[in-house]
Amino acid sequence: MKSDGRLAGVDGCKAGWIAVHRELDRPPSVSVFPSFQLLLDALPDATIAVDMPIGLPDTSSKGGRGPEALVRPLLGARQSSVFAIPSRAALYADTSDFTTIEAWHAAHRLASAVAMETSDPPRGVSIQAFGIFSKIREIDSLLTARPELRRRIFESHPEVAFCRLNGGTAMALPKKIKGSVNPAGMEERKALLCRHGYDKRFLDQAPPRGAASDDFLDAAAMMLIAGRIASGEARPSPDPPLADRFGIPIAIWA
Repeated sequence: MKSDGRLAGVDGCKAGWIAVHRELDRPPSVSVFPSFQLLLDALPDATIAVDMPIGLPDTSSKGGRGPEALVRPLLGARQSSVFAIPSRAALYADTSDFTTIEAWHAAHRLASAVAMETSDPPRGVSIQAFGIFSKIREIDSLLTARPELRRRIFESHPEVAFCRLNGGTAMALPKKIKGSVNPAGMEERKALLCRHGYDKRFLDQAPPRGAASDDFLDAAAMMLIAGRIASGEARPSPDPPLADRFGIPIAIWA
């Protein structure tokens, strides 16, 4: 777990963003930040790997933006964890802060309608994908306004990360079953993270308030990918990355 600089692995969580981060050869820490901007303020110059789509398509084609179709075959039974991202227009169809469940459902219907118009074959928006739209926009707006951030914020994906860290073999057990954490799947992932330098006591601690235990492990895996990126070991899918209309790279790193 060596690096020449600050590393952070990040995942979205109920309270905002959970980050497992470390400096030089110090032990890792875990923190929760209510916004991605606050995370950047707290971790200046960190190389960041985040489990969130980066780079948005103008039109959505079957299988996703490009990276998704490349990494799914690596994951076997875990490939359903990689879902396609709809168009930029669908993501920005309604940017309200929803105060009622009715408004939330109305915004989902609107996003789905726009997605249908901007995809081939026509495809709506799943509830799962819609639930992270605000987080996708949060990172997208930062990378659009501040191109220099593109040199240190990289998209990854936990199951792709675990597969790469496991020598190219996907995890045998699911992390969740029917929406509930699967203890055996969590232990399988903890054992792999420990082989890459984590202390089991660190991974066994309760996650910070506002984050779930699987968010914590995903962020821990993301930090290892940040280290691989910083050292030049990580590889993007596709290689070289694609780019969206703003020049934001589109690739899943691991």
